[in-house]
Amino acid sequence: MNLVWLRNDLRISDQRALGAAAAEGGSVLAVFCLCQRQWQRHHMAAVRRDFLLRNLECLRLQLQAVGIPLFVLDCHDFAAVPEALLKLARTTGARRLFFNEEYAIDEWRRDMAVERCFRENGMEVRRCCDHVVVPAGQLRSGRGECYRVFTPFQKAWLKLVVENPALLAPAPIVNTQPHPFPGDGAALPTDIPHPLAHLWPAGEAEAQRRLQAFLDGPIRRYHLDRDFPAIEGTSALSPYLACGVLSIRQCVSAALELANGGSEGARVWLSELIWREFFQHILRAFPRVSTNRAFQEHTETVAWRYDEGEFAAWCEGRTGYPIVDAAMAQLHSTGWMHNRLRMICAMFLTKDLLIDWRWGERYFMEHLVDGDLAANNGGWQWAASTGTDAVPYFRVFHPTTQSKRFDPHGQFIRHFLPQLAELDEKYIHEPHDSSGLLRPNIDYPRPMVDHKVARQRAIDAFSRNLKPR
Repeated sequence: MNLVWLRNDLRISDQRALGAAAAEGGSVLAVFCLCQRQWQRHHMAAVRRDFLLRNLECLRLQLQAVGIPLFVLDCHDFAAVPEALLKLARTTGARRLFFNEEYAIDEWRRDMAVERCFRENGMEVRRCCDHVVVPAGQLRSGRGECYRVFTPFQKAWLKLVVENPALLAPAPIVNTQPHPFPGDGAALPTDIPHPLAHLWPAGEAEAQRRLQAFLDGPIRRYHLDRDFPAIEGTSALSPYLACGVLSIRQCVSAALELANGGSEGARVWLSELIWREFFQHILRAFPRVSTNRAFQEHTETVAWRYDEGEFAAWCEGRTGYPIVDAAMAQLHSTGWMHNRLRMICAMFLTKDLLIDWRWGERYFMEHLVDGDLAANNGGWQWAASTGTDAVPYFRVFHPTTQSKRFDPHGQFIRHFLPQLAELDEKYIHEPHDSSGLLRPNIDYPRPMVDHKVARQRAIDAFSRNLKPR
């Protein structure tokens, strides 16, 4: 009996651990540990929890069709996982445990505890690399260190992948003989579906459909359209990648093939996929970023502000800057936010309001269907000038300029801020005139800060506290 421990890898095709266990021959049993107390500690969004559980139920049916039972263990938190898995292995007679690596520090410690527990009891443990193409730690600079800057990482990553096609080879097809097993452990929670569930259909078939739809159309103009939130120009596959319902190797293979055929859109999308890999490697090489620490350690001295009233206005979309408020409305009404808008909102919070990036990072995790620690942390630290490839602290997005550039006709703003829908292009980005007066019959707050003044405040705060680079 081979036991496969599932986590954020909820699919049956091109799944390394599952494929490796099936290739060994004999019976395969899959197991998933419900760690809802731990999920709360990690600020998992309700919409993401709902999405994960719905995908798990879809996977249960897929596994059942190929003769693999899915056993669910209620573990509450990570500390309970090693003994729960060991007990299941003993009950079923499993001698080998397979799982795919995860790189966040709590997950890494959990996995080490499980491996130690199994080996001490004479059982074999096999780790697989599935969530990324290149295993974290494999790429090193000329000095033997993990890359800290994206561009050299990207060059090294591309060279390695091109020279080693096996990195993109799909995992073995899963096909086993049915194995009778009494019961399946804890039942999956049967909550009322999340109000946003209809926006994010579950299942591997849906993930594949969305990938193909993107490859058949939007990817051709991805390099042109990806920064414009009113256009459906991105893949919106991040929720499926975050839960592992979609294989990263399949995405990279498709992007490489199209890019080699001359598609500029595919080349740019491939670069975004490599950013995803980069942040995963950073998570493993620098565990402090998993513990609310800045990647650039000298930025720990920045004198952040902790104004709860201003933070609440940002959270609720009451900043008086339409592009920021529309973006927050998108987050609340869809569980997702366009990437350009994530940058604008993060920059506004950390620079215009000078509020600690950790507050924003947590808020996003509490609301995103695609909440992923590596990507979310990497993006927030970039905007806050505390992370890898950090934007220079003196370069601060002007929210109105960003709005005019990336939503020039105000289509996105009108959709998510209907109270501004009647404004023309001259006023949609700045509903108040220079004296602060609002056009009649429009209920919209004044800008909560003067960007020019706030920008200088942020620059002063950084320059007082930062050592030279």
